[in-house]
Amino acid sequence: MRDLRVYAQRSDASVLHYRDNIGEVDVIVEAGMRWGALEVKLGVAYVEEAAANLKKFVERVDTERCGEPAFLGVVVPARYGYVRGDGVHVIPVQALAP
Repeated sequence: MRDLRVYAQRSDASVLHYRDNIGEVDVIVEAGMRWGALEVKLGVAYVEEAAANLKKFVERVDTERCGEPAFLGVVVPARYGYVRGDGVHVIPVQALAP
Protein backbone atom coordinates (compact mmCIF):
# COMPACT_ATOMS: atom_id res chain seq x y z
CA MET A 1 0.00 0.00 0.00
CA ARG A 2 2.77 2.41 0.87
CA ASP A 3 4.49 1.93 -2.47
CA LEU A 4 1.22 2.30 -4.37
CA ARG A 5 0.53 5.55 -2.53
CA VAL A 6 3.98 6.88 -3.43
CA TYR A 7 3.47 6.02 -7.13
CA ALA A 8 -0.06 7.46 -7.08
CA GLN A 9 1.08 10.78 -5.62
CA ARG A 10 3.35 11.28 -8.61
CA SER A 11 0.27 11.11 -10.83
CA ASP A 12 -2.05 13.15 -8.59
CA ALA A 13 -4.00 9.99 -7.81
CA SER A 14 -5.39 8.65 -4.55
CA VAL A 15 -5.09 5.15 -3.12
CA LEU A 16 -7.97 3.99 -0.96
CA HIS A 17 -9.31 0.84 0.70
CA TYR A 18 -12.97 -0.13 0.30
CA ARG A 19 -15.09 -2.07 2.78
CA ASP A 20 -18.86 -2.37 3.19
CA ASN A 21 -21.23 -4.83 4.82
CA ILE A 22 -20.95 -7.17 1.81
CA GLY A 23 -17.20 -7.27 1.24
CA GLU A 24 -14.01 -5.36 0.61
CA VAL A 25 -11.49 -4.48 -2.06
CA ASP A 26 -7.84 -4.11 -1.09
CA VAL A 27 -7.01 -1.07 -3.24
CA ILE A 28 -8.96 1.55 -5.15
CA VAL A 29 -6.84 3.89 -7.26
CA GLU A 30 -8.62 7.09 -8.21
CA ALA A 31 -7.32 9.79 -10.54
CA GLY A 32 -9.85 12.47 -11.40
CA MET A 33 -12.91 10.74 -12.82
CA ARG A 34 -11.02 7.51 -13.56
CA TRP A 35 -10.64 4.67 -11.10
CA GLY A 36 -9.56 1.07 -10.86
CA ALA A 37 -9.60 -1.69 -8.28
CA LEU A 38 -6.91 -4.12 -7.17
CA GLU A 39 -6.79 -7.18 -4.98
CA VAL A 40 -3.39 -8.07 -3.54
CA LYS A 41 -2.83 -11.80 -2.91
CA LEU A 42 0.07 -13.87 -1.59
CA GLY A 43 -0.15 -16.52 -4.31
CA VAL A 44 -1.46 -17.24 -7.79
CA ALA A 45 -3.82 -19.84 -6.30
CA TYR A 46 -6.02 -16.92 -5.15
CA VAL A 47 -6.39 -15.22 -8.55
CA GLU A 48 -9.75 -16.80 -9.39
CA GLU A 49 -11.29 -15.85 -6.05
CA ALA A 50 -9.87 -12.31 -6.22
CA ALA A 51 -11.12 -11.77 -9.78
CA ALA A 52 -14.61 -12.94 -8.78
CA ASN A 53 -14.55 -10.51 -5.84
CA LEU A 54 -13.59 -7.62 -8.13
CA LYS A 55 -16.37 -8.42 -10.58
CA LYS A 56 -18.95 -8.61 -7.76
CA PHE A 57 -17.71 -5.28 -6.45
CA VAL A 58 -18.18 -3.60 -9.84
CA GLU A 59 -21.77 -4.86 -9.94
CA ARG A 60 -22.43 -2.89 -6.73
CA VAL A 61 -20.77 0.34 -7.86
CA ASP A 62 -22.96 3.19 -9.08
CA THR A 63 -21.25 3.55 -12.48
CA GLU A 64 -23.68 6.32 -13.42
CA ARG A 65 -22.01 8.41 -10.73
CA CYS A 66 -18.47 7.00 -10.69
CA GLY A 67 -18.02 5.73 -14.25
CA GLU A 68 -16.85 2.31 -15.31
CA PRO A 69 -13.53 1.10 -13.86
CA ALA A 70 -10.47 1.84 -16.01
CA PHE A 71 -8.99 -1.47 -14.83
CA LEU A 72 -9.45 -4.40 -12.49
CA GLY A 73 -6.36 -6.26 -11.35
CA VAL A 74 -4.96 -8.90 -9.04
CA VAL A 75 -1.40 -8.31 -7.80
CA VAL A 76 0.44 -11.56 -7.08
CA PRO A 77 4.00 -12.87 -6.74
CA ALA A 78 4.22 -14.27 -10.27
CA ARG A 79 6.79 -14.18 -13.05
CA TYR A 80 4.45 -13.00 -15.80
CA GLY A 81 1.44 -10.76 -16.08
CA TYR A 82 -1.52 -11.33 -18.35
CA VAL A 83 -5.10 -10.31 -18.96
CA ARG A 84 -7.69 -12.97 -18.20
CA GLY A 85 -10.59 -13.67 -20.54
CA ASP A 86 -12.88 -11.64 -18.27
CA GLY A 87 -10.64 -8.58 -18.58
CA VAL A 88 -9.10 -8.78 -15.10
CA HIS A 89 -5.36 -8.10 -15.20
CA VAL A 90 -2.99 -10.40 -13.30
CA ILE A 91 -0.06 -8.22 -12.31
CA PRO A 92 3.28 -9.46 -10.94
CA VAL A 93 4.19 -7.54 -7.81
CA GLN A 94 7.62 -6.93 -9.35
CA ALA A 95 5.95 -4.85 -12.07
CA LEU A 96 5.18 -2.21 -9.45
CA ALA A 97 8.88 -1.54 -8.81
CA PRO A 98 10.46 1.42 -10.63
